[in-house]
Amino acid sequence: MTPIQKIWEELKFISDCNNLTEEQIKTILPVLKEEASSREVSRIKNLMRRSGIKRIKRLEDFDWKFNPQIPRNEIMAFSGASWNDAKNLVLIGPSGIGKTHLATALCYGAIQKGIPTAFITCSDLIEKLKRSTSKYTMLNYYSTVKLLCIDELGYVFPSQEQANDIFQIISKRSELVSTIITTNLIPSNWGKIFEASTATAILDRLSLNGKFICINEGDTYRGRKK
Repeated sequence: MTPIQKIWEELKFISDCNNLTEEQIKTILPVLKEEASSREVSRIKNLMRRSGIKRIKRLEDFDWKFNPQIPRNEIMAFSGASWNDAKNLVLIGPSGIGKTHLATALCYGAIQKGIPTAFITCSDLIEKLKRSTSKYTMLNYYSTVKLLCIDELGYVFPSQEQANDIFQIISKRSELVSTIITTNLIPSNWGKIFEASTATAILDRLSLNGKFICINEGDTYRGRKK
């Protein structure tokens, strides 16, 4: 595919570019490249606005030295992912060790690649579903968005209905789209916030093409950043 054909397709023009002369191509190609770039910038801004990310975090800004227990290579492997193949990542550890920073940074990186992303705390997700006038529409959105991060799982105790909603979202996403979870609870303690059968089912879904990274040692990252 020639450069003009590629950008013609990218901009979704209906007409045929094969009839253009070399002189015409030379004239309009720079203009079309600028238009394509402008559209991509607008698309990224829109994805960022819709993502729910409140503060931009980048992996480049993360202080990896504060806790050598954090497996940098494993985290960076996810940062280089295209997210086209469904994958799951669960970051486990006590409050303040940088889980949210890492998860936010991975989501921000995905957005920069043009990947539709949603970032939301578990408590906000429960509240949005409770207040939604179209619960099915919201469940469908969180079940299908290309990359979903549920932050701070384990800090609130959902009702049975709310726990079922979370399960339905994760179950529908399984092996189709990617999910990131941050939590202060190791998997064996998920029965504290879900019924045992629901906890097992959620963990089973996340285990498919999934990686659980437990960070239990080190200083408090949040305190060091102040």
